[in-house]
Amino acid sequence: MKCEFCGKELSEKEAVCFDGVTMCEDCMEAQTVVCDRCGERIWTEDNEGDENINLCQSCYDQYYTHCERCGNLISYNYALYLEDDEDTPYCESCYNIVSEAAPIHEYSYKPEPVFHGDDKLYLGVELEIDDGGECSGNAERLLDIANIKSDNMYIKRDGSIDDGFELVTHPMTLEYHEKEMPWKKILDTAITMRYRSHNTKTCGLHCHVSRSAFGDTYEEQEAVIARIVYFVEAHWNELLKFSRRTEANIMRWASRYGIAENTKMTYDKAKKGNMGRYVCVNLQNSQTVEFRIFRGTLRYETLIATLQLVHEICTTATAMSDKEFESLSWSEFVSRINDKPELINYLKLKRLYVNEPVAEEADV
Repeated sequence: MKCEFCGKELSEKEAVCFDGVTMCEDCMEAQTVVCDRCGERIWTEDNEGDENINLCQSCYDQYYTHCERCGNLISYNYALYLEDDEDTPYCESCYNIVSEAAPIHEYSYKPEPVFHGDDKLYLGVELEIDDGGECSGNAERLLDIANIKSDNMYIKRDGSIDDGFELVTHPMTLEYHEKEMPWKKILDTAITMRYRSHNTKTCGLHCHVSRSAFGDTYEEQEAVIARIVYFVEAHWNELLKFSRRTEANIMRWASRYGIAENTKMTYDKAKKGNMGRYVCVNLQNSQTVEFRIFRGTLRYETLIATLQLVHEICTTATAMSDKEFESLSWSEFVSRINDKPELINYLKLKRLYVNEPVAEEADV
């Protein structure tokens, strides 16, 4: 008998047979492989594995797939999927690349910050919007507006949002927010997509401020942050009115620490309270202080006024001593504001500045 591949004459002892084909041992070795998972011998051309593993069709179908992007073989145990596409598998390397490019990132996503503007006091905004859908197309459209000139904003999922996402800016000076960041077009476009922020139960407007803006040393920074916390506690009623939140809502998402006798004691109380991040001034971030007291909004004037208020609180806290800050009344504080027209107008609307009648537009 002869090997059906190489034609070699074979004795009965030398001949081997597979799948009805007679061949020599060398051709058997060249033309077939053994599945590394189940041990079944298969033709080499039917091998569904790669250079590292041999797989029969059954084992491949049950345990393996291929990365959609690079084509590499991956076990189902290690295949990764995007949140909004559970049918497309990726290896870890490609998943990281694809998810980085996806318009909506996971909540844990935190890119390298890009600083905009020339000032020490940078403000980073987190604006939650809901009711318009967790839609990649909508996210891409908003990002196209925000990032047309520079890398200004990214979008993340948020567990507290039912049908939307969170708009997150890179650190920006107040002037950059006012003059360069296309906030009005972003917010107006979100409204046309039927998103809401103010008219929801959960959406907030959070503002991160760079700790480095408060001083060159840790001690200097801590002293200013202590005054900020004291100010929020001392003027809680005014800030609650400004925030547009209800008492119940603010205590759920941005509760107060409670005021003590002076700045130092109030700050000590705040730091020892172990109240987590759902507080009026979140102190848990190593690089920023987060103001969480404000309700979300898609009204441009309200957003800018909120950023201007945060900026004013921070600059005043930096300029004054503890005693000066402790004796500062709300009326004295707002009377110092002279270069922030959106803030002044908003304070008038809320009867927190001068009781002048001003027509108010509804927030959305």
